[in-house]
Amino acid sequence: MFLKLLAAVCSLGVLPSAAQDTLSLTLRQADSLFLRQNLQALAGRFQIDAARAQVAQARLFDNPTVYLELNAFNPTAGQLFDVGPGGQKALSIQQTILLAGKRNKRVAVATQQARLTELQFSDLLRSLRFDLHSRFYSIYFTASSLRIYDQQRGRLTEIIAAFERQYGKNNVSLREIVRLKALLLQLTNDQLELRNLLIDQQRDLRVLLQTEAAVRPIVLDADIVRYSQSLPSLQEATALAFSNRPDLQGSDVAVRQADANLALQRALATPDVRLGGMFDQNASYTPNYIGLTASIDLPILNRNQGNIRSAQAQGQFLRLGQRNLQSVVENEIRASLEQIQQTEQAYRSIDPNFSGQYDELIQSVLRNFEKGNLSLVEFVDLFETYLDNTRQLNRLRADRVNAYEQLTYVIGTDIFR
Repeated sequence: MFLKLLAAVCSLGVLPSAAQDTLSLTLRQADSLFLRQNLQALAGRFQIDAARAQVAQARLFDNPTVYLELNAFNPTAGQLFDVGPGGQKALSIQQTILLAGKRNKRVAVATQQARLTELQFSDLLRSLRFDLHSRFYSIYFTASSLRIYDQQRGRLTEIIAAFERQYGKNNVSLREIVRLKALLLQLTNDQLELRNLLIDQQRDLRVLLQTEAAVRPIVLDADIVRYSQSLPSLQEATALAFSNRPDLQGSDVAVRQADANLALQRALATPDVRLGGMFDQNASYTPNYIGLTASIDLPILNRNQGNIRSAQAQGQFLRLGQRNLQSVVENEIRASLEQIQQTEQAYRSIDPNFSGQYDELIQSVLRNFEKGNLSLVEFVDLFETYLDNTRQLNRLRADRVNAYEQLTYVIGTDIFR
């Protein structure tokens, strides 16, 4: 498995990190690996091949029917299988001639089904790619928070060790040590929560990429800056969705297929003609009889009424479903644009220098606390606030990216390239 993974990585130009069980990927590289490795994507292509094969099958003509009759026993001559001049054999052949354009209508139904299968596959890729991007960025920002937690845990552990040495000299109270250890316990629990979240996110991403390695997302500045573009209006976004969303296009194809099926069912009410010829050696009014045959079903009892009514009802059902889907898409776009506006407003309200300033502040807090310039209460309050703000800020960053990815998903095309 590792050799296959390594070959896939080399073909993508991806360099794994020092650990063999970690795979470093940019978003573009993750997209490429997804298309090459994802089993659902690979399986969907077989469905397309199957649907196209049905179109080829619909174009085929019906096979002719051959009938052969041989004399099993001639009682006059007392001979088994008497097929000679004094015996009997008969041969007939018939070919069904489809009327009312059934073959072309059958091909039209299969063609629409093949197109619908292709669009369903495209819609599957759209959903899976959205999941891929969401997991990718979630892992990146969760790992960013976890790195901060790991760093501060190391510093806090050093402080506790120093306080325990001072406690041995009776320079600090047991209450201070216990409070610091309680803070460490809280930090440990928060770390565990983040690690478990990261495990779940990694599990989903590995399934999407079909890899056993842990994925380390590489987020470039361009990946974030591209979301600074102006947003389309509701009308523009809706027009883009109607032009690009496979499920919307699929609903239109499904309606056309229903119309094609209705035309086919009406054509099936017209009976087909079977034409042929026959040869009879001795059982007819004259030896070596040669004749022509023609037959047709009489459309008296079965005129395909039920299938016609079913096709009509199915067409109405799909038309109403198409209208409902259009309404759903319009509201999805409206909600997505509003979500971006709200998230962007919250994100822009934060001073760009806030994160760096807070990092400098916590370093100063740690130094001053070690020197005794800060009380335990002040240190714990500032330390807890720093960790919580770090986590909240990364969550807001992840929510912002996810909001733009959601808009890409509901529109059906990436307008932030």
